[in-house]
Amino acid sequence: MSLAVRSCTFSGVELRKVRRSHVETWVKEMIRGGLAAGTVRTRMNNVRSVLHGAVRDRLIAADPSDGVTLPRGRKIEHSMAIPAAADVGRVLAAAEPWFRPYVALCAFAGLRLGEAAAVQLADVDFLRRTLHVQRQVQRAGSGQVEITPPKYGSERSVALPDGLLELLSRHIRDVGVRGAEQWLFVGDHGLPPHQNTVGNWWRKTRAAAGMPALKLHDLRHFYASGLIAAGCDVVTVQRALGHAKATTTLNTYSHLWPTAADRTRAAAGGLMDAALPTSADYLRTSEG
Repeated sequence: MSLAVRSCTFSGVELRKVRRSHVETWVKEMIRGGLAAGTVRTRMNNVRSVLHGAVRDRLIAADPSDGVTLPRGRKIEHSMAIPAAADVGRVLAAAEPWFRPYVALCAFAGLRLGEAAAVQLADVDFLRRTLHVQRQVQRAGSGQVEITPPKYGSERSVALPDGLLELLSRHIRDVGVRGAEQWLFVGDHGLPPHQNTVGNWWRKTRAAAGMPALKLHDLRHFYASGLIAAGCDVVTVQRALGHAKATTTLNTYSHLWPTAADRTRAAAGGLMDAALPTSADYLRTSEG
């Protein structure tokens, strides 16, 4: 029996013959090939799931990946790119009119790529000003797509700003919806777009905006940072983003929340402003 794992260079080795040295060599090859630490870890997790299953089924005595050192990723606060509001505006202005609502759903509702692709007309509640996120699009091979529940079971309702509702309304009026499911966005064969199609649309859009480094997922970070800056608590942000746990939200965005020092400074500043309504003028007068 061979270990059939995509992108695994030891996939031709019989499962019972896989050794730790095979796994270590594979990891080193991925690093030398320039893959990001996160990608290496994701691939290792896929391999380990197979190995753990083999141990449970007693096909092998132990997991040969145990103890293999993986590359350390950069801290989230250093690797996360949050675009400025002006940059998001430039991208929206450069987007084709039919693609603009898709970009807006990522930037102003925090939807993941597959979630935005799977929006149907019935998901938008214009009266309550909410969007019901209840499915996502996944690539199924040969240009086909698979519709599944959202990642980690993160079905949720997202509050939409009036401007986004107006943008969606114009899209429905001018572009329309497709199919019996009334998809808002479609790719090949009248199906909702998968990640390759969306990626192609996005690359053209960011090139037109002159922002080649901006990632579509950065718009989700932009949304999260805006919620935090507006004073939303962890649970509110967690629910809006569809994270399975509040700890996931904290692990990803904790560096964006005000620290105790920030709150103390702001509180002291408020006290000073209350006591000296024109504190700057008071100080200048005192110095004079």
